[in-house]
Amino acid sequence: MTGPIRVATRGSALARWQAERVVARLGVAAELVIVTTTGDRDRTSAIHAIGGNGVFVKEVQDAVRRGDADVAVHSAKDLPAVTPDDLVIAAVPERADARDALVGAALAELPDGATVGTGSVRRRAQLAAARPDLRFAELRGNVPTRVERAADFDAVVVAAAALDRLGLADRAAEVLPVSVMLPMVGQGALAVECRADDDSTRERLGAIDDPVAHVAVAADRGFLAELGGGCTMPCGAYATVDGDTVLLDGLLAAIDGTRVLRHATTGGRADAAAVGRAAARVILDDLGGSALLTEVAS
Repeated sequence: MTGPIRVATRGSALARWQAERVVARLGVAAELVIVTTTGDRDRTSAIHAIGGNGVFVKEVQDAVRRGDADVAVHSAKDLPAVTPDDLVIAAVPERADARDALVGAALAELPDGATVGTGSVRRRAQLAAARPDLRFAELRGNVPTRVERAADFDAVVVAAAALDRLGLADRAAEVLPVSVMLPMVGQGALAVECRADDDSTRERLGAIDDPVAHVAVAADRGFLAELGGGCTMPCGAYATVDGDTVLLDGLLAAIDGTRVLRHATTGGRADAAAVGRAAARVILDDLGGSALLTEVAS
C-alpha cells in the first residue's frame, strides 16, 4: 500500500476518537473518510425499530467494499453478529471498560418511580429487573448530547468507555457492576475491518491486534450469533480471558425485565466463539429462551 491509509468512520466525536486511536496505534499517515449511517440520519426512532445491530455500520463497511477506504473502525458493540464474507475483523486493538454507567444519579439513589433515559432495550430490561418501579423514556443522540440531557431525566445510561474516551468520566454517578447490568456484546472494544482479500492491510492491522481482547469479542459475538444474530430482544454478554480459558456470562430477557435468563459458560480459548454459542444454547434450550423468543415473535 502506498500513500496514507484511508479510514472509514462515522463523524461523531466518539467515532473520530476511535478512528484516530487506531491511526495512532498504526503510526502511519492517514485520511479519515467520514460516513453518515442510517442510525445517524434517524436520530429519533428507537434503534430496534430501524434495524437494531448494524444501523451504525453498514454504510461504513460499504465504503471499504467500494474501495473508498482501506479500513473501517467501529465500536464492536455496533457490529452485526456475523461478519460478511467479503470483510474481516483484522484487529481488535483494545477493550476498555465494558460496563454501563448512570449519569445523573446512582441506582440506589433514584427515587421510587424515577425516569431513566435510554434507547436500549437491554439496559431497560436489566434496570427494570433490578428496580421494577423505574420508568423509562426514549433517548437517542451522540454521547455528549445524552450526557447533557441527563438533566431532563432522573438519570441516563451511557457506556462507561464512551465517557472515558471523551473525557467525561467525572459525569458518571455510578458505573454499574456486570452483576446488575451485563454489557452489550463487544462493548468497550474497537473493531477494525478490511476487505478479506486485502492481504497487505490485514497484515498491517494484525500488528495492532490485542489477542486477549479479540478472543473475548469473538466469544461475545458467538453468543449473539447463536441467539439469531438479528435478535432484537434484550440480550448481553461479557467474556473474560484467563490464560487458555474463556468465561462468558450471557443473558436474554423479556422486554419488561420480568424474566431474565442468564448463564455463564467456560471453554477453551482456541475456539472462543464456541464458548459463546454454548452459553446461548443453554439459555435457549434449558432455561426457556426459545419459548421467550417465540412469544415475542407471535
